[in-house]
Amino acid sequence: MNVELKDIQKTFGMVHANGGISLKIPAGTIQGILGENGAGKSTLMKILSGFIRPDQGEILLDGHTVSIHSPADAIRLGVGMLHQDPLDFPPLRVIENFILGSAGGLLPDQGAVLRDFKKLAGQFGFSLDPEAYVDSLTVGERQQLEILRLIWLGASVMIFDEPTTGISTAQKMKLFAALCLLAEQGKTVLFVSHKLDDVEGLCSRVAVLRQGYLVGEAKQPYSTKKLVEMMFGKTISVGGRKPCRADKVTVNLSKLRVEDYRLKVRDVNLDVHCGEVIGLAGMEGSGQGLFLRAVGGMTHTVGGKILIDGRDLTGRSYQTFKKHGVAFLPAARLEEGLVPGLTLTEHFILAEEAKGFFINWDKGRLLAQERIKEFDVRGIPANTVESLSGGNQQRALLALLRDSLNLLLLEHPTRGLDIESVIYIWNKLKERCQKGTAILFVSSDLEEILQYSDQVLVFFSGKVTPPLDASTLTTEKLGELIGGKGWPESTDEGKLA
Repeated sequence: MNVELKDIQKTFGMVHANGGISLKIPAGTIQGILGENGAGKSTLMKILSGFIRPDQGEILLDGHTVSIHSPADAIRLGVGMLHQDPLDFPPLRVIENFILGSAGGLLPDQGAVLRDFKKLAGQFGFSLDPEAYVDSLTVGERQQLEILRLIWLGASVMIFDEPTTGISTAQKMKLFAALCLLAEQGKTVLFVSHKLDDVEGLCSRVAVLRQGYLVGEAKQPYSTKKLVEMMFGKTISVGGRKPCRADKVTVNLSKLRVEDYRLKVRDVNLDVHCGEVIGLAGMEGSGQGLFLRAVGGMTHTVGGKILIDGRDLTGRSYQTFKKHGVAFLPAARLEEGLVPGLTLTEHFILAEEAKGFFINWDKGRLLAQERIKEFDVRGIPANTVESLSGGNQQRALLALLRDSLNLLLLEHPTRGLDIESVIYIWNKLKERCQKGTAILFVSSDLEEILQYSDQVLVFFSGKVTPPLDASTLTTEKLGELIGGKGWPESTDEGKLA
């Protein structure tokens, strides 16, 4: 199906999210929609898929002007959207989620539905148990379920909003294979991303948005430098490594043991120096997240000791760890880090130590203005946190941290952020390292692990390597270790094959 957008405009208050965007997308192509966080990509796609109404403009499908007032309208017209966070129902089974939105009524032909599901899953090479519950699936598997559902509902135009965020490399390869098959079948695929590697490797053409406007289009072969300049209006450089490690040990882990119902992490010995950055690498569920939360007092250990700045905090609560200079920034910004519905001003007031019984709102607004300026948060004190882009939510989280910390624990600190935001976040984190703060962080991005870590711990099924010098590792070697290859028979040997 051919798609044409004409003069699409959308404002939210004073923010011009889309400023007169016109774009033609032929059937059977994978069209990249590239741009920094807050460039207007998702807004444009939500307009096409019926989640948002444009203030002005026209949508044409196969040359015919259409009115799309809701996602139900969109799917009837053949337009479906797979969101960054899948819109499914985790308590229901896979097959029950599959039939959502269908016209079969309350009691569809279960046998026919199951046959359709298995046929489509086989066509795309997806191994999904129709009787499994969605809350047992990975993010990648939930994406696969949504792809099958949209195809079954008749989608000829399929929009993917940041689909590689939070999935493994293997799942990304399977996703890309599915998108290529969709294009071969004549379907129109719109791939929304800020990741240059993904767009360059998958998309036959790309449109670049910046600050709500379409600033350029390109076709393969791409010039990475040119795409970056279109995205940001300037050249972006990652810069060199900035080690800040001092001699003093601020965190000591001795034979640390932690476990949950799925796996056990055993006998981790680690000294973390002031200003040191240690990356925790591994496939999702390999133990690195469990370990990180144990070091911050959020998960109880079953053995060993945790010393923070010489004090034994083993078995103590996160509140006690916080009092001794430990802070944790979760990957789920809105679910665990921020409070939806509250403004930036209210967040900064809550983060400050309470003085007296009454809130000084003037002081709170002034503090919010200062922190917004210092951390370059693109918002105003009265903005609610959910109205901010992912990059600005992450900057707000950093702005809420106390100035003096011994240890900062980070889950996927730059997940879903564009390259400029990644560089900005890490510059801010390195400023803390220069003041003596040690950092432990989990990331699925191997380049990020190698670029910003001093040492790396690799996790595989609960096993943990000794600390590895990040400057001597390659992405290939790190990838092998994450996949379980090249490990010594005993991780106590202190070296790897």
